[in-house]
Amino acid sequence: METFTFFIGIDISKATLDWAVVMANKLLFHYQSSNDQRGIESFVKHLKQQYPAASFDNSLYCMEHTGIYNNHILSLLQVNKANVWVEHPIHIKESLGMIRGKNDKVDAQRIALYAYKNREEVHLWTPKQEVIQKLDRLTATRSRLVKVRKMLQSPLTDSDGFIFKKDHTEEKKSCQKTLDALTKDIKQIQADIADTIANDPYLKELYGYVQSVKGIGPAIATELLIITNEFKAITDPKKLACHAGVVPFVYSSGQYRGKAKTSNKANKPLKALLHNGAMSAIQHSQDLKAYYVRKTAEGKNEMLVINNVCNKLIHRVFACVHRREKYKDFYASAVA
Repeated sequence: METFTFFIGIDISKATLDWAVVMANKLLFHYQSSNDQRGIESFVKHLKQQYPAASFDNSLYCMEHTGIYNNHILSLLQVNKANVWVEHPIHIKESLGMIRGKNDKVDAQRIALYAYKNREEVHLWTPKQEVIQKLDRLTATRSRLVKVRKMLQSPLTDSDGFIFKKDHTEEKKSCQKTLDALTKDIKQIQADIADTIANDPYLKELYGYVQSVKGIGPAIATELLIITNEFKAITDPKKLACHAGVVPFVYSSGQYRGKAKTSNKANKPLKALLHNGAMSAIQHSQDLKAYYVRKTAEGKNEMLVINNVCNKLIHRVFACVHRREKYKDFYASAVA
């Protein structure tokens, strides 16, 4: 277990960084800087002036994941081989119990105190390879383009047959060039994603294992590689299943016992992808189709059964990755 003296909480926004430095559960000082290299370096200098014993080795920098706004600080901390903990905002929020008031200064202090109180359970951040970061950017762009195309296409599809044919034709014509351009861009990004994976031997090998599972298409396989950081950040299929929100939990208290249900605190885009994969697997995998038919015939809730299929797909993927083998039907009896 790493031992730290200084616990530094950072509240990140697009323009500014709020720093709170804690030692032995006591706030030492608060500092605000700009969210750029100059601002980050000014804090490091200020910390050293105030506490000469402070170093990157004996300090733990804790922050919430805020997407691209983390980039400047993570890059500088990575260069200096600092100890970094990037935590999910929900974990920090729920650990604090009832809270009153909110501002950047207070949030930075709460993050620092969270790091101190949970220092024995710290999960140090490790940077993703550039190829994974590139895949992340490409898939995010693809998702936005698909969403925009759907926003344009859905009203045209829904209005067909409900308005005059002439009006529908005019509406369709006014959007067609944009729809064609979006479709072209989406195809290009899909090609870029495929090329990125194909040009990295290790990633290509992993991708082959993942996509060999029936029901796991290119979009799901790519997303799993990104979320698990090539199966290095998440090595347990149960953790990924919880992250994806496909594992039901029982809520009970005293004599009350509620129905088992999945948590809404999940990666919903991943859950949606896995749902589509499960529906495909039910059609193309004989054992999963038989499982679905059997369980629904027993009166099990259909969504519960589909979530179970999602869970099975995740376990099959991890089995293939861990064994470094593509999926084979005889795996069914072992991991189904």
